[in-house]
Amino acid sequence: MRSIAMVAGETSGDLLGETLLSALRPQLPNTLMHGIGGPRMAKYDFVSNWPMEKLAVNGLFEVLAHYREIKGIRNHLRDHLLAERPDVFVGIDAPEFNLDLEVALKKKGIKTVHFVSPSVWAWRSGRIRKIAEAVSRILVLFPFEEAIYQKAGIPVTCVGHPLAEAIPMRPDMNAARDSLGLDKEKPVVAIMPGSRMSELKYNSLPFIDAAKLLLKRDPDIQFIIPMAGDEQLAYFTRLATEAHLDKLPLKLVKGQSHTAITAADAVLVASGTATLEVALFKKPMVIAYRLMRATWEIARHIVKPPVGLPNILAGEMIVPELLQNAATGKALSEALWFQLTDQANRNRLHERFVAMHYSLLRNTAQASAQAVLDVMKENG
Repeated sequence: MRSIAMVAGETSGDLLGETLLSALRPQLPNTLMHGIGGPRMAKYDFVSNWPMEKLAVNGLFEVLAHYREIKGIRNHLRDHLLAERPDVFVGIDAPEFNLDLEVALKKKGIKTVHFVSPSVWAWRSGRIRKIAEAVSRILVLFPFEEAIYQKAGIPVTCVGHPLAEAIPMRPDMNAARDSLGLDKEKPVVAIMPGSRMSELKYNSLPFIDAAKLLLKRDPDIQFIIPMAGDEQLAYFTRLATEAHLDKLPLKLVKGQSHTAITAADAVLVASGTATLEVALFKKPMVIAYRLMRATWEIARHIVKPPVGLPNILAGEMIVPELLQNAATGKALSEALWFQLTDQANRNRLHERFVAMHYSLLRNTAQASAQAVLDVMKENG
């Protein structure tokens, strides 16, 4: 029986996997597709041999705490795939997990595709040598990434970003506010401290402190806070209650992140894929991120600003980035106030984000599926 193995490590990878499978499954209806994935991939009869959440750990020391379990999963999967010999292995993001697995598989003659470039353009540029060892082909989301891999002699296909297709060029703010029960005449700020529990742990309180300070400037501001799931919603609610913040006008919702962004006049967002979503919705934003102190002490020597995708794609700092100790409630509130109230800045950002949106439009599902099929054909 023909088979394709895939590994997605978190929600954003599950979305990319869904996009790929939406075009790949119809062409391979009887092929076993399995590995590690989430509910979006499962819609296309993908069988997840382990829960995707096992890999969704962020931060150096947080990963170390789960290292033995994660390594055990990778070793077990590696041995199983070496025995199975799938037609192709597709690693969807999760480079710390997937690249080592891909190296082991490729050495034994199994074709490998890596979907999404690791941030070789932001940190650990030496990683590109490992990518060359690991992949038969890499699929990248952003046009500027193609040249990096072409120069390194690594087969590469730019497939665009699926969010550029999913997000409308002109989002309907009024409909989103109606859906969420928000006043159309009052300003709205979306607060997005992250989808991982580790992100919520470090980002939530300074983000809420920023909301408290903004309310002192304008008591009419409405805050919408989308949470990725039940666990995150319960954690944030408990945190707000313990900090006596539950009396603030903070409206929490499960999921609905795109609706929340659409409804907003400005967004306070944790660094990651969500920053690109905010840009594609053409919303002014402040990017912030905090880590465990020990993790940050290592990361600050490696990470090269900018880290936010809108700034990376723009080639300059068009929106503020406040990291670690700089991400205080006061600093975040000041930056958000500017994004809310400076109309000239809002107009400039809208123009930049529209251009960014057009630059990322491709048929990502078809392009990624065809690239995987092409690699499979190389097996003969």
